[in-house]
This record gives sequence, structure tokens and C-alpha cells, in this order.
Amino acid sequence: MRAISLQSLATAVAPHPLSQGDAKDTARRLFAGKPALFDRLQGVFDNAGVDRRQTVAPLNWYAGDHGWTSRNRLYLEAAEALFLDAARRAIDQAGLCPADIDGVVSVSTTGIATPSLEARAGPKLGLRPDIQRVPLFGLGCAGGVSGLATAARLAAAEPGSRWLFVTVETCSISIRLDSDDPASLVATALFGDGAAAAVVGDEGPGLATISASAERQWPDTLGIMGWRVEDPGFAVVFDRAIPPFVTAELAGAVAEMERTFGVTRGEIGRFCCHPGGAKVVEAIETALVLNPGSLDLERSVLREHGNMSAPTVLFVLRALIDRGLPAKTLMTAFGPGFTCAGMLLERPA
Repeated sequence: MRAISLQSLATAVAPHPLSQGDAKDTARRLFAGKPALFDRLQGVFDNAGVDRRQTVAPLNWYAGDHGWTSRNRLYLEAAEALFLDAARRAIDQAGLCPADIDGVVSVSTTGIATPSLEARAGPKLGLRPDIQRVPLFGLGCAGGVSGLATAARLAAAEPGSRWLFVTVETCSISIRLDSDDPASLVATALFGDGAAAAVVGDEGPGLATISASAERQWPDTLGIMGWRVEDPGFAVVFDRAIPPFVTAELAGAVAEMERTFGVTRGEIGRFCCHPGGAKVVEAIETALVLNPGSLDLERSVLREHGNMSAPTVLFVLRALIDRGLPAKTLMTAFGPGFTCAGMLLERPA
């Protein structure tokens, strides 16, 4: 792939702040019909690495009885608002106006939108009627990396074009209190909502240079992570095997990517990783033989925002850019499939 400039990177959070203490107290009350489940798993609230997060609905919404219709209605309203917020910030940061954008890649997996989000938000944002649209669904947490990589490849294929990338996830809408699945309680302790957006093109040094991207998928791993489609709404799939799988498999996947990118481990100044949960962050450090605590920005984003799925790794990247990019950074994120998405970023000259 021809190198492409990351010209801006913006984040947006949902309007309702939620402390982990309030989330735990509310879950204790709302899981009252399943006290054994809550008593057995309540420690996840204390060990998730989350202090606070932001959600698209107020806390009392979760006590209601919501099916597909009401959940998806909330998704459409909230996701469009987050899309507009993040996209406006990214376009403004790039010193552009919406009419300067030639194409848009949107990533979202936590609701159904047909027409897709960029079609709904585009006219309000001021995108041109001839904008090229590429909506992507089903990428989960890996979508922050693979979606940005898709936008970069499209920009590289059309010299002089500018592409907007937006990812929006409203994970908290999927929180379910009608399930005996332990993953439902884990989601209650972990999920937050947010969005991120970026402008990519081949003009100017920008914030970073996107040099290459790659993905690795493992066969027979569809049940490790994802969503089940059920009558009340999405049901999260979180297998307990995720942290040990990361510990066992990440190093080999990263080594393959490094060979593909033509770089050595010693040239990588820092990894920028999706913090799926406290145990996942620990597993990444173990797999990559990093000093404990090395992924400090990942832990900080998780602590302040929870797991927002695809946007989360871009919150980490924004923090890394603000602190100062090393010469070479390797981004990684895991998603359903089971997939590891990777991207090589270089500090602009």
C-alpha cells in the first residue's frame, strides 16, 4: 500500500457518565432474580479495570423492558449523533470543510442501520451528494484498525482523494438482564459507548503516516467473540478463552505482520493495542514480552471509558499522538472471526 497521511484523529463520548460503583449497585438490584449469578461474578466489576464510562442512555433506561425495536431505535438516534460529533471534529482538525471529503468509510456493529449511518448523517454533516460510501459491519473490536486501514487503502488507490473514517459503537444498548449467560454480567461491567473519526489522504505530513496493514484470522474460532442475534436484541459472546488465546497466539501473529511490513521487533517503538479488558491487556503484555504496565495508555482509556469496541483503540492512538509517537508504532485489535487486525504507523518526518 502506498503510504497515506493520517491528517486528523478525533474522538467523541456518549452523553451519560456512569461510574463503576453505580453500575455495580444497579446490576445488583436488576439481577435480583438471579442472585447466585451476581454473587458468583460480582468481582468482575472490581477487576475489569474500569472506573467510569459513558453510555447513550441514562441509568434508569436499563431497568426497562426493551426488545429489538426500542434498542435499535436508540441505536439509530445515538449513533447518528456520535457520528456527527466525531466527524465534525475530524474534518475541522484536518483544516477542511465537509465538501472537501471524497469518500467515507463507516464501521459499526452494535445496531442495524439501512440506510447506513453515513447516508443518514451525510446531509446533516454537509458531505457532497456524490460522496463515495463504504459501510462496514461485523468487524467488532477489530474495526477501529481494519476500518481505518480500508480508508487508507482507498485513499492510496485514488491519489489526491480525501477519505473520512468514522466508527461508532453503542455497546451498552446490548446489555441484557434477562440472561443466565455470565457474559451478560461481564458486559454490564465493561461496556461503554463512543465514536472516533479520522481523515486520511496523501497531502501533508499529518499526525502520522499509515505505511501498511494486515489481518490474521484463526479457523474454528467463531465462538470466541461476537454477537448472537436473539429476540430481545444482541447477546454478547465473550469466551473465557480470550485472554489465554491472546497469550498463546498474539506473538506469532505479530511476527507474521512484522515480516509482511518489512520491519523487525526492535524497530517497533511501541504497540498501540485495543484494551478489551484488564485481563486482555495483561495477556498482550505477556505475549509480546513487554514489561508489566507498559500499556499504560490502554489501561487509562479502559479505566476512563470502558470497552467501546472498535473506537477504543483509536482513543489509545489519540493519547499516544498527544504524548508523542515513536518512529514506528504497531496497532493491533482483536475482533470476531477470531481476528487480529494490524497497522504500521510511522512518525511524520
